[in-house]
Amino acid sequence: MSVKFEKETVRNTPIPGGRKHEIAHEIGERLTGGESAAGYLAAYLKQLQENPLRTKMLTSGSLAALQELLASWIAHDRSKHGHYFSARVPKMAIYGAFISAPLGHVLISILQKLFKGRTSLKAKILQILVSNLIVSPIQNSVYLVSMAIIAGARTFHQVRATVKAGFMPVMKVSWITSPLALAFAQKFLPEQTWVPFFNIVAFVIGTYINAHTKKKRLAALRKKHYGDGRSNSGRTDDFPRRDY
Repeated sequence: MSVKFEKETVRNTPIPGGRKHEIAHEIGERLTGGESAAGYLAAYLKQLQENPLRTKMLTSGSLAALQELLASWIAHDRSKHGHYFSARVPKMAIYGAFISAPLGHVLISILQKLFKGRTSLKAKILQILVSNLIVSPIQNSVYLVSMAIIAGARTFHQVRATVKAGFMPVMKVSWITSPLALAFAQKFLPEQTWVPFFNIVAFVIGTYINAHTKKKRLAALRKKHYGDGRSNSGRTDDFPRRDY
């Protein structure tokens, strides 16, 4: 009887933090699955194992579209209709799903096969070097070509000029972030989660760069049209908008 009383006591003991703690706990349970392994994360990882390419395509496409939408919101960059949802959003989704995800799937799979079973420090460093000197340049080149086309480039010279101007700045960012992300993945993540993890890292960095680029472009437009960056009315919401 004492055992039963102890169980009842533990069951009825209020959780510190009250209802807010319970809600946070429930959300965490649904995301991770807790001990039952039935949460959203577990379901996602299951799909990643059973349908790796399809899951990566859906993930990358969604993140690419969200990145464009979020960057436009941060930079206050509206279309000619006054919306943050511009024609670039679905184009970015197509790029993420049908170009970025398959390319990342193939390149990361090759990288993992080359270093499968090799866990020494030398092998990990070599994997980071291969990633930064071979994988990243390929991915960044394809990214710049795709962004040039989405931005309206239609000739080979226009695309080449975009790649030439943006390649080294993008590579510098990759050389800073990629080793850290790859070292983290080597240490803490199962291989099947690498591509989604890299997608999330790229999403955060890409959103920042995209928003920063949009702000610079809007500032240049303000300076071109208004000289000091303000209209005669002094308003900041009547600057020229994108003609998508």
